[in-house]
Amino acid sequence: AGAQQSATVANPVSGGSSDLLPRFLLEPEDVYIVKNKPVSLACRATPATQIYFKCNGEWVHQGDHVMQHSTDRSTGLPVMEVRIDISRQQVEKLFGLEEYWCQCVAWSSSGTTKSQKAFVRIAYLRKNFEQEPTAREVSIEQGIVLPCRPPEGIPPAEVEWLRNEELVDPALDANVYVTPEHSLVLRQARLADTANYTCVAKNIVARRRSASAAITVYVNGGWSTWTQWSACSTSCGRGWQKRSRTCTNPTPLNGGAFCEGQNVQKSACTTLCPVDGAWSEWSKWSVCGAECTHWRSRECSEPAPRNGGQECRGPELETRNCTSELCSHTTAGAEDVALYVGLVAVAVCLVLLLLVGVLVYCRKKEGLDTDVADSSILTAGFQPVSIKPSKADNLLTIQPDLSSTTMTYQGSLCPRQDGPAKLQLPNGHLLSPLGAGRHTLHHSSPVAEGADFVARLSTQSYFRSLPRGTSNMAYGTFNFLGGRLMIPNTGISLLIPPDAIPRGKIYEVYLTLHKQEEVRLPLAGCQTLLSPIVSCGPPGVLLTRPAILAMGHCVEASAENWSIRLKKQSCEGTWEDVLQLGVEPCSELYYCQLEAQACYIFTEQLGRFALVGESLSMAASKRLKLVLFAPAACPSLEYNIRVYCLSDTQDVLKEVIQLEKQMGGQLIGAPRVLHFKDSYHNLRLSIHDMPSSLWKSKLLASYQEIPFYHIWSGLQPYLHCTFTLERLSPSTCELACKIWIWQVEGDGQSFTINFNIAKDTRFSDWLIPDSDVGSPALVGPSAFKIPFLIRQKIISSLDTPCARGADWRTLAQKLNLDSHLGFFASKPSPTAMILNLWEARHFPNGNLSQLAAAVAEVGKQDGGLFSEAEC
Repeated sequence: AGAQQSATVANPVSGGSSDLLPRFLLEPEDVYIVKNKPVSLACRATPATQIYFKCNGEWVHQGDHVMQHSTDRSTGLPVMEVRIDISRQQVEKLFGLEEYWCQCVAWSSSGTTKSQKAFVRIAYLRKNFEQEPTAREVSIEQGIVLPCRPPEGIPPAEVEWLRNEELVDPALDANVYVTPEHSLVLRQARLADTANYTCVAKNIVARRRSASAAITVYVNGGWSTWTQWSACSTSCGRGWQKRSRTCTNPTPLNGGAFCEGQNVQKSACTTLCPVDGAWSEWSKWSVCGAECTHWRSRECSEPAPRNGGQECRGPELETRNCTSELCSHTTAGAEDVALYVGLVAVAVCLVLLLLVGVLVYCRKKEGLDTDVADSSILTAGFQPVSIKPSKADNLLTIQPDLSSTTMTYQGSLCPRQDGPAKLQLPNGHLLSPLGAGRHTLHHSSPVAEGADFVARLSTQSYFRSLPRGTSNMAYGTFNFLGGRLMIPNTGISLLIPPDAIPRGKIYEVYLTLHKQEEVRLPLAGCQTLLSPIVSCGPPGVLLTRPAILAMGHCVEASAENWSIRLKKQSCEGTWEDVLQLGVEPCSELYYCQLEAQACYIFTEQLGRFALVGESLSMAASKRLKLVLFAPAACPSLEYNIRVYCLSDTQDVLKEVIQLEKQMGGQLIGAPRVLHFKDSYHNLRLSIHDMPSSLWKSKLLASYQEIPFYHIWSGLQPYLHCTFTLERLSPSTCELACKIWIWQVEGDGQSFTINFNIAKDTRFSDWLIPDSDVGSPALVGPSAFKIPFLIRQKIISSLDTPCARGADWRTLAQKLNLDSHLGFFASKPSPTAMILNLWEARHFPNGNLSQLAAAVAEVGKQDGGLFSEAEC
């Protein structure tokens, strides 16, 4: 050491470095010895003439140091670096005394400097867990805590959890989290959480696995609602009737308890026996009358028929001659002649009155207007109110201005004849003139402002069950002219036809779409929700004409596969069946027209509605909309593809698109339709044909699966699976693969994906194709394509039955609505029902030319009965 010191003094460092204390550029850090591999400690200082390590208070031998000299280019000061190796044996010598540590000491001519202490520890991880998770059986929606205390180790072990050998990531599942004590917590158990769970502990030495704990999530059975009481077992006298229920609400799963109690109830019943009627004795013969006859009678009263018994057969009055055909008649006198003359005069007057009446009736039915019968002119007359006419003197192009509160139109409603060049067609009773005079139409008040409407609505008791946002709500103020409410991009609308609201009254009406989590709709057995849950109100309002509620559905309807019911929620909150589709309606308040993609509900009472179906065979199927989303940007190596399996209605698709926009997702393929059958088989999803040199799937199993009941119930709207992919290189931007989606023993669909992650945004701005355009609330004539006055003429002309068939029945046939003739006939104005349904189905893009042609064809059928007439 003395020699080294003298050498340092004899060669002073230039630049006055001899006056500086050493400064460490690198200090030794804590290290772990893994197995028998030695570890290295290093330090570097400037300016330094000597550097040595001191371990556990003793200097390390000079020969164990590896030194290196250099010069700092920026300061010109000498830099000295030293390194030593520490073996496992050196550390174990101090076992049980204290921890092994080392420290650097650097010298310069100005003094010494010490580095921080670096501890050297022997790393290990014990084999046995201090506490392992245990198997459990829990009820659905119950919380689960799986404890795990890892083995002792240095450094302390990190813990992760596996579910069926797949890593559990709390960041991807909000239902899962891991406590600081390493316990796994499931907030609410789901059927999908039934699995084997393994706790994994690891550090730099080893990786240990606990014994797997099987978690079984079971579902206790629940009774369905009771069926209706059966008919009495006997048609006469005392018998029995029964009703039943099934343990399917829900069905017990995974060892869940079966329902307690009886599944069948019997009750005594008594049916009144039918009693056939029997005749009483004949009465005595009456006195012989002027006509030389007498009579006798009897009554069906011994006994009288009751309880459906048969009436008596035979005559109740018997007449016969009482003078043995020898009755004589005297010649009429002068008084009789006067009587006969008076009777003839009265008969002649009655015949004349009858002829006058027939002429008046024919006059009223006379004359199909030539302008009306011409389908091209009729089409022009059907233009919306807002379009100005080209000819003011034509009836069918006269458009009343209804923008103000009251409009008065005065003059003849018949068109003027422009000249002989105009096409003349035979006149008929169809669209007969309304006559000259004064006609006043009232317009509804302006649409209510949103804040004022919601403020008034919040004072009502039913407001508590309505959504708080306005994105899925439409509202307006209406009077007798009616109007329309629409929720954009959902396919949901409410048509309030003219005269549905009594004259002199003004109603504030709303239309809302509910999310499934907001309204609890109980389903029994194999029942499934087929449509959105929609409210229109205020509830309890009774209309004088049926309003039409339009909404989508996802059922492939057929009478042999489905039993479909319209449900309505009562004021008490219970759901009731108000209509069974395909069965003669028992209530005149409701009717439903089911089409391929939508249903149209006629209702005279506003309220909350939903369409519910029960499958009658395993061939019954629902339409699912399959939609793929992925992040618009990919800053990391991982890339997630989300596959949604939605009910095929526009409202659900709208919600998912809004949700994905918030998450930064983009649509990566056009949506597909899958027919999901009631076969009790789950839906499976798998990914194929991905280039292994560029991408790797992190899915351990060959496919993912969505349980059948999660999809079939229709109460979980946003079901989806996620495929997590990993790029093998950050420069990879092209993705090509195929995703298969199929039901076991059912139909399937495949998505072929081939696009550029960084550039391809072909579907990112994809919108729902929807006909709901314009304002959510249209008030008065602007809500209808058929002008008000022309509508009234069609109704007055076609409502009256016609022997030649030129009435509303023929119009229904022309419009392919003849399967609903019974419903139309039950209403005061069948033609109004047909036109209302046409408005609901075809607004705002309906083809008025086709409707005009259908009306014109109805008029031509009866044209031969009338001669040409002019107004």
